[in-house]
Amino acid sequence: MKQMEVTIMGQSYLLGCPEGGEAALTAAVGQVDREMSAIRDAGKVKARERIAVLAALNLAYQLAETPREVAVAPAAAGPDMDALIKRLDEALGHDGQLL
Repeated sequence: MKQMEVTIMGQSYLLGCPEGGEAALTAAVGQVDREMSAIRDAGKVKARERIAVLAALNLAYQLAETPREVAVAPAAAGPDMDALIKRLDEALGHDGQLL
């Protein structure tokens, strides 16, 4: 697994990425960055952790609204959900705060 440095809302993160998954990870980072930046720019929420939670909920809702046939992609299309959850847990730490 290779490492990729990405930037979300001006903060750099080093993420693990499976070989060949660079484009998918870059697209996902862009989507998260846009969502978090829009929430921040709306001016109602200032704390990065709260912005991240709201962005996650918005993106999860969008995914839930996507028809099942489109939402379920072959495993080769990107990392599986367990891997994503593990990466989120590692980034947030035990107390749910960004490291």
